Amino acid sequence: MSDFDTWAPVYDLWAAFMTEDVGHYVSLAREADGPIVELMVGNGRVAIEVARETGKPVLGIDSSPGMLEIARERAAGLPLELRLGDVRNLELEEPAALIYVPFRSLLHLQGWQAKRDVFERVAASLRPGGRFAFNAFVFSHTIAAQLDGTTQDQNGIVHTMRYVPADNRIDIERHDGTTVSLWWATREEWDGLFDVAGLEVEALYGWFDRRPFDDESQEFVYVTRKR
Repeated sequence: MSDFDTWAPVYDLWAAFMTEDVGHYVSLAREADGPIVELMVGNGRVAIEVARETGKPVLGIDSSPGMLEIARERAAGLPLELRLGDVRNLELEEPAALIYVPFRSLLHLQGWQAKRDVFERVAASLRPGGRFAFNAFVFSHTIAAQLDGTTQDQNGIVHTMRYVPADNRIDIERHDGTTVSLWWATREEWDGLFDVAGLEVEALYGWFDRRPFDDESQEFVYVTRKR
């Protein structure tokens, strides 16, 4: 069982606030001339809309059987193939034109080395000029100070936020004791990952409306290409 299986029944409530990313990834998929892959596809929140809106085949990969079960039920009749797998061991039968990871999911990878493993596998799985896109929050000491130790109710999901700066980690602990963690990265760390993987930044936006990234931005919205 994956740690995320217990989140599958409540994931829609948890992710209800995030809707603006869908159009961004749909747009990238429309521009893709070749296979499209979503990593950490979860319950299909984004991938289903990409397949529906573009009519193109999409491959979704996730490590949670519970999430994939929900995604399969919802994707009936759509050109969405769902596959159980660890993104750190990504292998595709055919190089992709677009690989993307929505909803900050790359931050569930612990530390720089795990992220590097995925970035290198992604680069190896892209065709030359293929795109890799993802988003992640910009860590804010101010926001961390405000939220650390607070208990919140997000659409009925009661949880406590705990920040661990020594490990670049955020723990989200539900009232039932279930915990998921995220490990944030700085812009310099993302740049280092692009460099070692052989990716180059095509665009860095500050939000999904493609506003320019600046010193006040709270989100990294990256579109990169394989060299």
